[in-house]
Amino acid sequence: MNILWVVIVGFIVGLIARALMPGKDNQGYILTTVLGIGGALFGTFIGQIMGLYNEGEPAGLIMSVVGALIVLFAYNKLSNKSVVKLS
Repeated sequence: MNILWVVIVGFIVGLIARALMPGKDNQGYILTTVLGIGGALFGTFIGQIMGLYNEGEPAGLIMSVVGALIVLFAYNKLSNKSVVKLS
């Protein structure tokens, strides 16, 4: 049941991050969920470094969205690199 909550919250956080990020996003539901889960984990890591959360304490919704925005920004920058063709 815990994994189901992780997926649901990751999907919601991913949707919020995609809505806040300017520009066109062509990700599907699965990638949105994965980016949302990764963003929540990254937000937890950032919050623990800043002293906002104790170890083992999950991040709140706002910090999860901030983490998801950072992960989504990095994903967009890495995926938009042009591939050099050698033909």
